Amino acid sequence: MSRPLKAFLKIALSVAALWYVYTKIDVREVALIFRHVHYGWLLAATLLFAVSKVLSSYRLNIFFRNTGAGLTEQSNLRLYLLGMYYNLFLPGGIGGDGYKIYLLNKKFGTGAKKLFWAVLLDRVNGVLALFVLAMLMVPFIALPLLYKYLAVAAIPVSIAVYYLSIHWFFKDFRKSIHLTNLYSAGVQLAQLLSAWLILLANHHQEQILAYLFLFLISSIVATLPITIGGIGSREITFLFGAEIMHLDIHLSIALSLLFYVITAVVSLSGIYYSLNEKALDIKLECGADIKEPEAKV
Repeated sequence: MSRPLKAFLKIALSVAALWYVYTKIDVREVALIFRHVHYGWLLAATLLFAVSKVLSSYRLNIFFRNTGAGLTEQSNLRLYLLGMYYNLFLPGGIGGDGYKIYLLNKKFGTGAKKLFWAVLLDRVNGVLALFVLAMLMVPFIALPLLYKYLAVAAIPVSIAVYYLSIHWFFKDFRKSIHLTNLYSAGVQLAQLLSAWLILLANHHQEQILAYLFLFLISSIVATLPITIGGIGSREITFLFGAEIMHLDIHLSIALSLLFYVITAVVSLSGIYYSLNEKALDIKLECGADIKEPEAKV
């Protein structure tokens, strides 16, 4: 009964977060922003987000290759889209990852343990890029000087912790550490540009860095498995962040909601593979070799 209970609690938390945000904003103000949005910029933001997810799928496949279970890029992209679709309504945005592990384990006999580490490290790698980008912005936004010093100091520390963790505990993943970091930078920069285009779509060009900083922080929070598909956690992060940084709350919520709409639109493309399993057609790339990776944790 623990799994249904956890799912119920996450649904309840999503609803509670959205309700709290609703009580703190003027819905008419947010609706007004939506009515005057520039759809050309919004389309460009959607295309950039789609590019970021393609790059994300390539990064994940690199981690799969490190385990000896790399997929063809076409197969991996189809599976990635299906995972995005499941993440829309499964708790914490991790349901799609769990399905990938289940399917590859069932279809190819790939060890669930090594698939778990590949998927987890892919997530951690993405969060690291989000964190570094956010800390790089801190010196250029209106925050106390102490926070700026701490942010600058946190960058090398976080990178060092990640590199040392891979070096000591996940030796099979060491050979691609630079390449996966490069892909993560591309992924997060594409999504950051997407968020900037959403601001332009809302005819807003002031305090851009502050809004983008909040976007990065909300993206980190949204990766935590505490709500359904990250909905609610991103919005409440924007709400509190906008209040602390004296930003327009309604514009912040509109940015959050529009990004979620874009995420949902792109993710819904995976419904095709959910309804048509034959079209999924998952294949290992030539030379894939299934073997247990070294992991001391």
